[in-house]
Amino acid sequence: MASNQKTNADQGSQKSNPYNNYQDVKLQDPDAGHYDYIIVGAGSAGCVVTRRLIDGSDAKILLVEAGGNNAGIASLINPLQWPENKGSQYDYAYTYEPTPFANDKIIPLPRGKVIGGSGSINVMVWARGNKYDYDKWAAAGNKGWDYKSVLPLFKKIEDWEDGETDFHGAGGPLRVERAPKHKIGEVMIASARSYGIPFIDDVNAPSPEGIGIGIMNVKDGKRNGPATAYLEPVLYDKKLTVLTEAKVLKLNLEGKRCVGLSFIQNGKIYTVTAGKEVILSAGAIDSPRILMLSGIGDRAQLEKVGIETLIDLPGVGKNLQDHLILEGLIFEANEPLTPYSGNYLGNTLFWKSNPALQAADLMVYACQVPVAMPQIAEKYAPFPENAFSILPALVNIKSKGGYIKLKNAAHDGPLEIEGKLASDPQDIEALVNAVKLCMDLASQPAFKGLIKNWIAPAKYLTDREEILDFIKAALDTYIHPVGTCKMGSGPECVVNDQLLVHGVRGLRVVDASIMPVITSSNTQAPTFMIAEFAANLILAQ
Repeated sequence: MASNQKTNADQGSQKSNPYNNYQDVKLQDPDAGHYDYIIVGAGSAGCVVTRRLIDGSDAKILLVEAGGNNAGIASLINPLQWPENKGSQYDYAYTYEPTPFANDKIIPLPRGKVIGGSGSINVMVWARGNKYDYDKWAAAGNKGWDYKSVLPLFKKIEDWEDGETDFHGAGGPLRVERAPKHKIGEVMIASARSYGIPFIDDVNAPSPEGIGIGIMNVKDGKRNGPATAYLEPVLYDKKLTVLTEAKVLKLNLEGKRCVGLSFIQNGKIYTVTAGKEVILSAGAIDSPRILMLSGIGDRAQLEKVGIETLIDLPGVGKNLQDHLILEGLIFEANEPLTPYSGNYLGNTLFWKSNPALQAADLMVYACQVPVAMPQIAEKYAPFPENAFSILPALVNIKSKGGYIKLKNAAHDGPLEIEGKLASDPQDIEALVNAVKLCMDLASQPAFKGLIKNWIAPAKYLTDREEILDFIKAALDTYIHPVGTCKMGSGPECVVNDQLLVHGVRGLRVVDASIMPVITSSNTQAPTFMIAEFAANLILAQ
């Protein structure tokens, strides 16, 4: 940056704040604002790409993050404090439009607003999904995205606690470990096995179906996320500049080439240029938002908010998908459950809501604490001290048609985020079966020996309408929005299989927004893989 700025080397002596959080950026030197690559968003994908480009090239890189520094913040470090991040200053606190199925309930959509992005505030579940997820991406015309091709990338990410295996890697940046054992998890495993569900040694096997010990991205009992695992080791590299609290206003195009962007920091607007590429890694909500603010999107939608269309790309902001979870199955134990451990979960159950399905569409957890949506809490709280939860999630959704729209042309203006949550009858049927599965598990001998009282629901529900009413009250999202910059070659696709934006040179999208179809598990691990894939493409140029 200009001469009055602290350089990366200068910052190296200030270990208490390892990020270049410039508050008085002045781009006076003609070369000060020019980089080879500009990466927008220091979330899971942005941190991974940054690390790989620093390690693998001599390129000058700018990483621009709208959120702040994550150093030393307890809720971002201690796995047991992760729920504190929801609704905090580290959360964009988006919401979905009212959900008709759930009595027009407004469902929150937390997104990380901090170095590390959502990877700094999430629950640290490390799950890849099913091999069929990736094979479907490839079958849709996305070459190289099949399971066999991406498995080495998953392994490259990992430092697995047992060392390298056929399905895990060793020595990678990200430490991954089995979750600590706890009473509720052990009882859940015993109950599942007595119900006829097999135990599986590795919940990240190619096609998991059964119950096993959950896997977390933790190291020495602390969150080991994208910031700590990927970004921090290269923060002081002289090739890298990291700006925090710097919000991108728009991408700048010359003709059909993206040449840089403009951002605002500390109330001042600056413009920077990229000689090679701009890499958009702002996530499934803000990547399409930035594209639309830049005149890249559906012409009809852009005209409605007064934005000139530079690249008519109808798919921008469409294809939004998210998983569903039910928060409200709560029971009272007949003994103390503390001390708590890990991320409160401990185990992972993959199961089919319908035996005819090709792959498991449910993920079910036993949670050491009560987790309830407001409508459940209003009816049943306060919960006893020894209360715990069973949490079923639907991870192979059929509901389609979700989207993101700008409500005005302001860079920080409101968004219309329509998830179409539980809009497909197949999803509702799967959720009904998920509730039945959880009630059946709670009725097994191991759980019956632990449970003092059923709290929510207060009894085993046999009436379908009662189950549906319970689902409507308990419905939440699993907070895995994806798909809004869909990868492929169809008319509503935004990027090709190289993640380059259709119709624009020098611009790539690298984050969960490129998923054509959501994976059947948590989306953190697939997002890391997407970034590793992109880094390989960029370095091979």
